[in-house]
Amino acid sequence: MLTPMKFHVVKLPSIAHCRRHWHYMFPAAVLTACLVVLAATGLPGRVPLMPPLLTSTTGHGRGVDRSCDIFKGEWVRDPGAPRYTNETCPVIHGHYDCMRYGKPDLGFIRWRWRPDECELPRFDAARFLGAMRGKSVAFVGDSLARNQMHSLVCLLARTERPAPWTKAGYVYRYERHGFAVADFWSPFLVRAVETDRDGPTRSGAGLWSLHLDEPDAGWAAHAGMFDYIVVSAGSWFYRPAVFYERGRLVGCSGCLVPNVTDLTLRYSLRLAFRSALRSAVGAPGGRSRTVIVRTISPSHYENGTRNEDGDCVRTRPLQRGEWEMDEEQKEMRRIQVEEFAAAEAAARGKGVRMLLMDVTEAMALRPDAHPSKYRMWEPEKFRVSRDCLHWCLPGAMDACNDMLLHMLIG
Repeated sequence: MLTPMKFHVVKLPSIAHCRRHWHYMFPAAVLTACLVVLAATGLPGRVPLMPPLLTSTTGHGRGVDRSCDIFKGEWVRDPGAPRYTNETCPVIHGHYDCMRYGKPDLGFIRWRWRPDECELPRFDAARFLGAMRGKSVAFVGDSLARNQMHSLVCLLARTERPAPWTKAGYVYRYERHGFAVADFWSPFLVRAVETDRDGPTRSGAGLWSLHLDEPDAGWAAHAGMFDYIVVSAGSWFYRPAVFYERGRLVGCSGCLVPNVTDLTLRYSLRLAFRSALRSAVGAPGGRSRTVIVRTISPSHYENGTRNEDGDCVRTRPLQRGEWEMDEEQKEMRRIQVEEFAAAEAAARGKGVRMLLMDVTEAMALRPDAHPSKYRMWEPEKFRVSRDCLHWCLPGAMDACNDMLLHMLIG
């Protein structure tokens, strides 16, 4: 039996990692133009094709016993072929394309998530697109939100490829079904400005100014256009930051600024989720809306952290009892669940359904499914950095979209 493992959080990633993410952003004007086209032509009909909504806020859908918690379970072997490859889905980014970059043990693609008390069917692209006809989904958050969005686009490719097909696209339109998927890069969910690229320890982590009561307009201004909004964030809150509320400095996390109270990342995570969910619930648009909060997926760095020789070399999922999650990440998940509950209460009577996608336990059991060094080479570095935060595609992240389909249409 494997010895219990300690999960290490991803702290202070290099500034090169930051530049990579910004490199793939569309200019704001281009994204806005895409959304205008989406609103004008991509969502015809607005006929309610979804089944009646459940009042339950757990991940249960039509035809399933509500006592079944789809988020409690285990990973079981699935000998079937992978659902897609980098040939059938060219949208897979090089950082997640573990097959292309030589991950030696491909067993990580041959597992599926099985809840304790029910079966979770594999994602059915035709069924999903049929139910989503005339609707739209937005993923809001950090690179793990984009990781899930890319998984969804790849799963849907078996039935329809979006147009235009572009690797850097932020809006994917499925013209035959009048369905659209959009991604909004917003790692803090609120307005954030990088004020020092090197950061207080000169490690390249940066120093950020976070306006915790101001949702990031890059996504919040468009929230009312979408039927479904999936919100997920977490890893960027480890970066040093100073906090503002109503324009006033109130504290920081890891900023090392004299006479500024360190309120820790818990403070910023809580208020950022509070502001973001309030904005998602209250967004104008005149349509019913579903807001899904996806909890954190822990990293699996062993024997160090990202910048200190940490790696993830295990080749099979863990069993319950084999793992010990970092206490800070437990607290981050708890904060997300609490802020979800508060937003759910505030949403009552507003035509907004709130759903919690509590993936933390399931993803914590998959140390085998990260890219590690088997990802796109970074020419500015002497060696490929180990990535034990994101998820190989295809792989464990696809289970999150199995859950998404089940939560939305049963």
